[in-house]
Amino acid sequence: MLKEFREFIARGNVIDLAVGVIVGASFGKIVTSLVEGIVMPPVGLLLGRIDFSSLFYVLDVSKGAPASLADAKAKAIPVIAYGQFINDILGFLVVALVVFLLVKQVNRIKGTLEHPVPGAVPVTKECTFCASTISLKAKRCPNCTSQL
Repeated sequence: MLKEFREFIARGNVIDLAVGVIVGASFGKIVTSLVEGIVMPPVGLLLGRIDFSSLFYVLDVSKGAPASLADAKAKAIPVIAYGQFINDILGFLVVALVVFLLVKQVNRIKGTLEHPVPGAVPVTKECTFCASTISLKAKRCPNCTSQL
């Protein structure tokens, strides 16, 4: 069983997944910092100096009106903290935008590598005898040694 476990851990997919989870967690912290420290302050300023993270709705008014969300939590007053939800939605949108831009760039790079730019001068040709890719300047195929 220990041998099987070692083989399982040594497989490339498990290691790749672990790296992905670790990088994803770190990326999540960066995005949270970006949203809370850079994106939300200007949005709040444009909307009249609103700090979204402190927005809430009091459910039980009989216990009094708290001055802030922290005050409501300290007094155990039930509230709906919808401001944090707005922050989380904006965080998700920023993550989705960054992932979209990243995937778009990777696809663009892959596309240029797979499909040469039209009008570009080819540097390789196919051997008519063995169908391998060889240099355009080759006089003899290095794979099948046929004279071209």
